[in-house]
Parts: sequence; C-alpha cells; structure tokens
Amino acid sequence: MNNKLIIVRLDSKYCDYLREFDNKVPYNYSKKELRPFVGVLFKINKCMYFAPLSSPKPKHLKMKSTIDFLKIDNGKLGAINFNNMLPVKKKNIIILDLNKNPLNKSEEKYLNLLKNQLYWLNRNSERLYKKSKKLYDKYLNNTLKENVAKRCCNFKLLEDKCNKYNQ
Repeated sequence: MNNKLIIVRLDSKYCDYLREFDNKVPYNYSKKELRPFVGVLFKINKCMYFAPLSSPKPKHLKMKSTIDFLKIDNGKLGAINFNNMLPVKKKNIIILDLNKNPLNKSEEKYLNLLKNQLYWLNRNSERLYKKSKKLYDKYLNNTLKENVAKRCCNFKLLEDKCNKYNQ
C-alpha cells in the first residue's frame, strides 16, 4: 500500500469477531448493498487501520472536529470517526471500485460522494495521519479525556485479536 488513501469495506465476519472482544466495534451493515460500511485505509506505526466514514448529516455542519472526529470539507461531505478505527490486514478488506458503472441514480450519487470524500481526504491526508496517530498515542498512554476514551475502541487489544484472526 502506498501513501495514497483508499476507500474500503470491511469483511462482516471480521467485524463480528472483533465485536466479541470490544462492544465499541461498529456494526458492518453489509445487508445494505448501497451503503456498505466503508472507511478510509491508512497506517499507524506498522499496522493498517480502517476508520469509518459517515455520510453527510445536517448535524455535521454544526459539530466541531475533535481529536476523534474529523469533518470532511467542514461537514459538507460527512465525517471520519477515528474513535471507531479498527486494525486490519489485507484479507479483511474489500477495495471499493469507485469507477464502476452505477446501477441507478441513488448508487451514482453515493459513488460521487465517496469520490469527493476520497479526493478531499487525499488532499488533507497529513491532517488525517496526525489526528489518527495523536488519538492512538493518547489512548495507549492513557492521557485522553475520560469521555473520549470511553468512545474509543481498544486499539491494542484489537491489534492482538486482528493478528490472531489472520494467522
């Protein structure tokens, strides 16, 4: 994987496995064919991480970006939830083809949103890397505010479980 960010979907069985150890692991709504559980893939230290993307919502325009939440284009394109980032290996992800021919107008609109999110994220990748690393380090060092720490997945535990799952 190069430094360019990509958008992926997670294998639902892998998410179900991680949820056995951490109830903060988000649900992978694989039944929603149009709106799969998608996120951006990047590295923290030597581990690949998936951070879920959120579609734009009116509340995003009013919310502030925080240590565990980044608005994409001031919320106009949604947000990234770093508190729910998950360690992954290549076999746990499905790379989305954003250039496929859409089946209908709804899918076309969604693919365009993902393309716009990815374009913005790649233009702001340094910000994404710094924010994710800072959250990760503060979580591991136990220096996060309690309310933020409670929202976060247990990164180290899930890294261990990721390695076991993928052996």
